[in-house]
Amino acid sequence: MIPNFFKIAWRNIIRQKAYTLINIIGLGSGVAVCLIIFVLIQFHLSFDYFHEKKDRIYRLLTEYHHADSKDIFYGSGISAAIPQGLHVDMPTLKEIAPIYNNFDDQILVLNAAGETEKKFKETSGVFATTPAFFKIFDFPLLAGTSASLKDPNNALITKETAEKYFGNWKNAMGKTLKWNDKDVVKITGVLATVPKNTDFQLKLVIAMGTGFTAGYATSKDWNSTNNSFGCYVLLPSNVSQAYLTSRLRALVKKNHTDGITDSEIAQPLKDVHFDVQSGDYSNKSISPQMIKMLWLIALFILIIACVNFINLATAQAVNRAKEVGIRKVLGSNRSQLQIQFLTETMVIVLVSVIVSLGISAIAIPFIGKVLELPLTAGLLWQADVATFLMAMTVGVTLIAGFYPSIVLSGFNPINALKSKLALKTPKGISLRRALVVFQFIVAQGLIICTLIIVKQMHYFTNTSMGFAKNAIVNISVPGDSIGISKIPYLKQRLTSLKGVEQLSISSDIPAGENTNWGMFYFDHSAKQTDFYSIFKLIDDQYLKTYDLKLVAGRNILPSDTIKEFLVNEALVQKLGIRNPQDALNKEMRLGPRNKGVIVGVLKNYHNRSFKNEYAPMMMTSMAKWCSLTNIKLTASTINTTLPDIEKIWAEVYPDYAFDYKFMDEQVAQFYKQENQLASIYTWFAGVAILLSCLGLYGLASFMAVQRIKEVGIRKVLGASVSGIVYLFSKEFVVLIIIGFVIASPITWYLMNKWLQDYTFRIHIRWDTFAMSGFMAISIALATVSFQLIKAALTNPVKSLRSE
Repeated sequence: MIPNFFKIAWRNIIRQKAYTLINIIGLGSGVAVCLIIFVLIQFHLSFDYFHEKKDRIYRLLTEYHHADSKDIFYGSGISAAIPQGLHVDMPTLKEIAPIYNNFDDQILVLNAAGETEKKFKETSGVFATTPAFFKIFDFPLLAGTSASLKDPNNALITKETAEKYFGNWKNAMGKTLKWNDKDVVKITGVLATVPKNTDFQLKLVIAMGTGFTAGYATSKDWNSTNNSFGCYVLLPSNVSQAYLTSRLRALVKKNHTDGITDSEIAQPLKDVHFDVQSGDYSNKSISPQMIKMLWLIALFILIIACVNFINLATAQAVNRAKEVGIRKVLGSNRSQLQIQFLTETMVIVLVSVIVSLGISAIAIPFIGKVLELPLTAGLLWQADVATFLMAMTVGVTLIAGFYPSIVLSGFNPINALKSKLALKTPKGISLRRALVVFQFIVAQGLIICTLIIVKQMHYFTNTSMGFAKNAIVNISVPGDSIGISKIPYLKQRLTSLKGVEQLSISSDIPAGENTNWGMFYFDHSAKQTDFYSIFKLIDDQYLKTYDLKLVAGRNILPSDTIKEFLVNEALVQKLGIRNPQDALNKEMRLGPRNKGVIVGVLKNYHNRSFKNEYAPMMMTSMAKWCSLTNIKLTASTINTTLPDIEKIWAEVYPDYAFDYKFMDEQVAQFYKQENQLASIYTWFAGVAILLSCLGLYGLASFMAVQRIKEVGIRKVLGASVSGIVYLFSKEFVVLIIIGFVIASPITWYLMNKWLQDYTFRIHIRWDTFAMSGFMAISIALATVSFQLIKAALTNPVKSLRSE
């Protein structure tokens, strides 16, 4: 019996090629979207899940309390004194691993004579830590031991990095590197390949206490934090997260200077990858809300695909009425017919799943490239994916096949053989129409979301941030005393180039997320301010280079030490000063000795992304801490000027790799996640539109079959082809408008809530909704026109001959 069901099912599928192809495209696309989203979410959920002690690993976070707001913010940077303080305060914590995560490191490979053989620039992946890190986390070694990190100037290197530096990782042991042209480190261990699904994308792990990290290893500073300095601990099985947090809070409170309200908390390792506010070392975090949204999109698109199948199957019901009638006359009961039609559905679903695997294998690497994730087609060949696909096959077969099987098996054999069937739902909108409306609610919702996100991205790109960002190149120079001492000569050489318009040396760029924050003493006050301010070191050319405007006072004068300050309007307002002129000549002091007077007030510019308000900011000069070169180029000669800059760089800093960044590209990184989100929404909106159009095609096919005699009568009575097409098209337009009316307020609410995350944002306008509705109606009419015109052109003699 069962083999016979499959044989008949396959014959019917082959006989109705067009119908089968449309179903396979629809279901295959829907299942592919679900599969891609499943693989993407599973990849994120697997981050750092491979560590054996994962349930006892915690990250320490700083809890920031702002005096003028009830909001609480969290950051991964902590006070440098906390790790040592915890050792004393909680001796039960055997493993406490301080971590310093460095960026843009210059690595020189040295030969036996200490001479430079190769030079590399590592933008990320260089960490400083202690042996405790490798007792907490599971990163196995191929050679050497992690215990060597207890001694300064030792380092572990990953297999891939060792092969890049030395050709063969086995040659790495005992070799020496120079870190940032200051500290010579010896390779004492080689780490195995680091998994892709970890937030610790290690390349080089240096012993804490090497070079500048020695200050962090012995620090007594409980007040300041550094975003690059963090800490992980391994809790004993009998110690709870709540107890660790309470001890942390008490320890920090006891050692903080009066007036500082910041505190610390412990965060489980399982939450780190999903904490987009505090971030992680891989910069690939994803919010729980985004995961829920992806699941929701997958569910809706799968439902749309199933709706298509239902509509197409019921549209074909009339064509198979005589087959059902004959089967019933020959003795088939209703349950046998239902099993037969479910078997056909299952065969189509199985083929669709195979097609979805092919689509996913092609799409996943592409999506991985756009999202900057190491996604490969190999992720499809996992046990959990096989389980997911089996569940999808069963689920889709039942959801998509159940209703058509009920409809088809319920035909009256006499009416079926006489071709007198009525598939209408009495009173009210038919199920098929309701399903099409649902499809367009989802499709138009995704279209509106995509349009709003794209408009917000356009706003980010085209709205001035208040400073020049085009044709400006940033190059970091060596930050040691020798590197800094060569800056005047570098400036002299670079400014002589024809394509260089302006040049400045500073600590960092005008806008950034990872900036230095601090408190200060104002106007001879004995207490620090109760708010944090961004702190930048600049020279007297910085304002000209970035075209920053003053609203009061003047620019700072050239100086190698702190003497004068520039502040922005936001800082003046925080101090309660209404007139910027009144802030001039007031004293500012950083710590016990670094003091000067305010000589200028800057017009507010966006010193962070558009998500944030203007932050209070102060600028001053201190040449020995400025190592970023800001070069404004003539836009028309950038391609010819950059090679000249590289030649000069090679002369001044021969041991350093030349690496530059364009300012506008760094600003674009602020909105990388939003641009990725826009790409995802665009793809999924496209799939939803495709599937909705297939659903409309199914409904149009159904109407063409059901109302063929009505068309014949209208044509006999003188109706034109265009009149008939208009009459039937009107019904589809009504369905789309109903979907639009339902989708619009829901989408407006959700996107308005999303926009609240941005201090500077667009206003949702009516034209966005109008564009979405117009697009949906245009695409829908283009989809159904073929079927409607075909029905309208049918010879009325042929359609009425059975009467």
